[in-house]
Amino acid sequence: MSGIDRDKLPGVRPDFADQFLPDKLGIDVTDWTPTRLVGTMPVKGNLQPYGLLHGGANAVLAETLGSIAAVLNSPSGKLAVGLELSCTHHRAVRSGVVTAVCTPLHIGRTTSTFEIVITDDEDRRTCTARLTCVSIAKAPGDPGPA
Repeated sequence: MSGIDRDKLPGVRPDFADQFLPDKLGIDVTDWTPTRLVGTMPVKGNLQPYGLLHGGANAVLAETLGSIAAVLNSPSGKLAVGLELSCTHHRAVRSGVVTAVCTPLHIGRTTSTFEIVITDDEDRRTCTARLTCVSIAKAPGDPGPA
């Protein structure tokens, strides 16, 4: 799969489709289940001024996979939004593609927590992230049906 299949996510607003941050970073979701998501992101185009993969790009990759996992695990009719994200950057990446694997640590009625492990082309851990999401009735600021 290339990119993120928005048809699988509830509550996606088509009027914001051209503003989807993961598209701008080149994030692709390659495996998509409630218990395991895998995504990739190119290093090129996502660098900080010293030629290293930007830590914020790691955070976007982690939150993207974790948020999708949270939606897939949310109660029927609910959406999920990020509550807390932490990232520990273990090693610099200068080129290639990074791969993230997201697995649940906790799935509850209102909150869910995921571990996202990001590795480089040599399968070395470069970042470990943890995301907690909360299930809500609708997206903040969403006026609902017109």
